[in-house]
Amino acid sequence: MPLPDRPLVVTVVLADRLVAAFGLGVCNEVFGYERTRLGLPRFDFGIAAEEPGVLRTDTGIGVLVEHGLERVERSDILLITAWEDFEEQPSPLLLDALRRAHARGAQLVSHCTGVFVLAAAGLLEGMRVTTHWKWAGELAVRYPQLEVDPSVLYVDNGRIITGAGTAAGVDALLHLVRREWGANAANSLAREMVVPAHRDGGQAQFIDAPVAACEDDRLGAVLDWAQKHLAQDISVDVLARRALMSSRSFARRFKATTGTTPHAWLLGQRLAAAEELLENSDASIEEIARLVGFGTAAGLREQFSRRRGVSPRTYRQTFRSGAAVSAARAAPVQLDGHRLGAGRMGSDHPLVEAELGQPA
Repeated sequence: MPLPDRPLVVTVVLADRLVAAFGLGVCNEVFGYERTRLGLPRFDFGIAAEEPGVLRTDTGIGVLVEHGLERVERSDILLITAWEDFEEQPSPLLLDALRRAHARGAQLVSHCTGVFVLAAAGLLEGMRVTTHWKWAGELAVRYPQLEVDPSVLYVDNGRIITGAGTAAGVDALLHLVRREWGANAANSLAREMVVPAHRDGGQAQFIDAPVAACEDDRLGAVLDWAQKHLAQDISVDVLARRALMSSRSFARRFKATTGTTPHAWLLGQRLAAAEELLENSDASIEEIARLVGFGTAAGLREQFSRRRGVSPRTYRQTFRSGAAVSAARAAPVQLDGHRLGAGRMGSDHPLVEAELGQPA
């Protein structure tokens, strides 16, 4: 693609106490250096805020901002990093500046909860967007006119790109580089940054979405049994008999108590068990499929790829722990007492809304 004959003005929009230090660093790494030798254009990179001065990041480090919102008015690319406290509404002045920038054709890219700023400006009406999976449910509740997809790393809507959380900012900006200046430029930049030019899958493989705990004693005992016997052919009828209930009554009570269906709950437990065995054992894909109740490797691959966005093999390569696998080689693979329903994040983290990224 032809390069512009002038530096492109790239601006990160900041607000005091809402500055995401990591996101700012990512923006600077992509646009803050002279890399025309890689096939990139010249960038006039800077940061702007409604009130210039020393702004505090989320880690407390001060950042000197020399430009006000007048820089937004002349920017070709505007970057909105994570809005660290999205309960705090952006100012009308900032929202108006973003609307004017969009109206005149500027490219807007949000990172993580920065999407809340674009949504508040009314720029995302009817669009498919993403954000960090932890806040996807909140975004969907606040802005029901949006199609929130928490399973992807970024969504490209042309002049608006929304990215998922943390390291997904790298993916979103490399995508922009690839789209505007070609794969060679993006690949060369990725090599300089020592990151993949394109990551497989999306953020679905990182989502911690355990089903809510069951506080019903009778159901709790049944679910505990099911977790320890995932390899068996478990149907609603089987669970209902163990609960001494009819299948219809059991399904109704299950949904009222857990917020999901028996089938969806069981699928989630099997996927969680498969994740842990992939991470912490040397068992083959075929053996894991049998242990967790998918029956065949093909069945596990189909469900895992659909729900997590990557194959079981790719997931294992990404998350397996060398120390854990070495220990696992000396012990038989078994499921009793297996930690189910927990991801790589602690269970005290907010859950994703049921329709927005649950395992089933």
